Amino acid sequence: MKKILLAEDDADFAQVLKQYLELFDFDVHWVQDGEEAFSAFQRTDFQCCILDVMMPKMDGFTLAEKIVNHNPEVPFLFLTAKKLKEDKIRGLKLGADDYIVKPFEADELVLRIQNILKRSEKTISIATQKTEIQIGMFTFDTQRLQLKSTDSLQQLTEKEASLLLFLFEHKNQLLKREVILKAIWDTDDFFSGRSMDVFISRLRKYFKEDSSILIESKRNLGLEFRIMSYEL
Repeated sequence: MKKILLAEDDADFAQVLKQYLELFDFDVHWVQDGEEAFSAFQRTDFQCCILDVMMPKMDGFTLAEKIVNHNPEVPFLFLTAKKLKEDKIRGLKLGADDYIVKPFEADELVLRIQNILKRSEKTISIATQKTEIQIGMFTFDTQRLQLKSTDSLQQLTEKEASLLLFLFEHKNQLLKREVILKAIWDTDDFFSGRSMDVFISRLRKYFKEDSSILIESKRNLGLEFRIMSYEL
């Protein structure tokens, strides 16, 4: 059973959600505030976290930052009653795998969790095939999800690793945005598109030491992950 951390301060809503998720064989651990949630996260290996944005003691955004710093490989999504664009962008920058605005259908949440876990398992499956990949001056450790050079070491999240693996597998090729979105996010909706932009910006930042590696945006066409020193 997949272990899910549910951080939600509305007891009635949380109990209903917990019981529904358990119908789909999820092992749900429910907590009512951010501090309790992070304490539980430190003690238990969860496969996914569901975080309410507005919680007592510690809000969902602060909790997400602590979770990423503690273990960036665990995917998470936000639940919120707010529809503010700024909140969505903040969630994306923290590395959220999804963002669901209340009220929503429980079936929708289950589907999104299943998609997140499927992507996570795909990353793990790919990682076991090859331990290290050379990308320009960097070495990508696919098991530890680390991008290393002589002078730096960057710990990647599972989403960053999945995106990097996909781009590397299609290096020096023009990829349509919807192709990348369908492969990594399983959808090409607006939220996923903004999320991809955030993750592309992160990868560009990680590779800035090596001028031979470029992630070029082609207006109205797509993206190209170029490794100019790579010999075809």
